[in-house]
Amino acid sequence: MRTTLLQWARRLGLATTVLASALATSAALAKTELLVYTALEADQIKAYKSAFEQDHPEIELKFVRDSTGIITARLLAEKANPQADAVWGLAATSLMLLDKENMLQPYAPKGLEAVRANMRDPRATPTWVGMDLWSSALCFNTVEAAKRKLPTPTSWADLTRPEFKGTLTMPHPASSGTGFLMVSAWLQMMGEDKGWAFMDALHQNMGVYTHSGSKPCRQAGAGEFPVGLSFEYRANKTKKDGAPIDIIFPKEGLGWEVEATAVMKTSKKQDAARALADWSVTKKANELYAANFAVLALPQVQERLEFVPSDLEKMLVKNDFVWAAAQRERILTEWARRYEAKAEKK
Repeated sequence: MRTTLLQWARRLGLATTVLASALATSAALAKTELLVYTALEADQIKAYKSAFEQDHPEIELKFVRDSTGIITARLLAEKANPQADAVWGLAATSLMLLDKENMLQPYAPKGLEAVRANMRDPRATPTWVGMDLWSSALCFNTVEAAKRKLPTPTSWADLTRPEFKGTLTMPHPASSGTGFLMVSAWLQMMGEDKGWAFMDALHQNMGVYTHSGSKPCRQAGAGEFPVGLSFEYRANKTKKDGAPIDIIFPKEGLGWEVEATAVMKTSKKQDAARALADWSVTKKANELYAANFAVLALPQVQERLEFVPSDLEKMLVKNDFVWAAAQRERILTEWARRYEAKAEKK
């Protein structure tokens, strides 16, 4: 009898284990897998994904990540056979191009009324909604500058001085959203003729155009180039990580762009994509953005970044997103005609 009871107990235990395993497998199978295209920095994705999935255990996010220009080109190339369900963390001007192609699903996420008016599609039911904005910044390696006796630049114009020849690195505007926001800002701020003349002079001092917005700051931090034209998130993180750089915000004004979220019209997982859009404008999401960016879609959640001035918003140039999106191809074509020779190989 005792042997029989032990056998039944063992069988019952095995059955319980099998049942638990089956339930876990069933739960995993029940999850909705959402394919998200993004240009978020690679070191941001893990925290964002984890926080969202904690609140939505029924959804698993799968990311396709690359620089802004590359992700934009991929989305447009896939128009006839779209793969993405949603976009989370892409330039508003890129999303405006997708919207023009009728690729985005209009949707007003819960909590939309709290989002800054200049950080969302202005229509009542928007096709894109902002998360945060990023702006241009210079990463200036003080050790390398001292070796080369370089003065500290305070303006964009300073970078065209002859002593900076060969010392600059900047993102390629066709690959990088950071590169494009700089070029767009210079043209809007200076006017077409003076803007192109400035970039002609800048090109004379350029070492290389990279295919990443972060790379110029990393290069400056490592001493490969004394001056990296980059953006405030990467500049703040590079300095925080101990690189010998000063962060400079040129006095003429800063180019900037909105990082935003959108639902793809062709997605067969609309409920899950909308859940992501809803979550992207929550206080919890903005608290995550606040660790990386100084200006957020929900201004009440903003916190000052350690090495970024608290009045950053006052430094931002007037930015016409509609103009920038409409002129993007023309600008990039002209830019490539003039400057492509110094682009790094892909």
